[in-house]
Amino acid sequence: MAVDELDTRILRLLLEQPRTSVREYARILGVARGTLQARLDRLERDGVITGTGPDLSPAALGHPVLAFVHIEVTQGHLDDVGDALAAVPEIVEAFSITGGGDLLTRVVARDNAHLEDVIQKLISLPGVVRTRTEVALRERVPYRLLPLVESIGRTAGT
Repeated sequence: MAVDELDTRILRLLLEQPRTSVREYARILGVARGTLQARLDRLERDGVITGTGPDLSPAALGHPVLAFVHIEVTQGHLDDVGDALAAVPEIVEAFSITGGGDLLTRVVARDNAHLEDVIQKLISLPGVVRTRTEVALRERVPYRLLPLVESIGRTAGT
């Protein structure tokens, strides 16, 4: 989906001030509230805006350990293992991948012993051949989309 300069201004504002009202967004952007609402509806319908909930910190929720677990799956069992991963609450994301493994999961844990328990749970799932775990030491670049939105906005403005 192509976004124009107004879309990128809207997205930037949503990222920078997520708790502001639609009326206030419209005032800041200098557009009619109906125009803004129509744009927001289109951005949601087209899948650009995928949620409006708060960002939560697993560390603040008592799960400061972050690990990336690569999972190798028996051929033909990818969907079954993927479904089983959804039942493990410590898995906060899972992706099918190419390269060394079939799935990549982002796992949070209370401590290293808890992480080991989660990994043992994963290894015991039917269809899992082996796992490889990498523990994150420090976040260097937090999840962000504003630089991408700004880049798209510069492209849209030319």
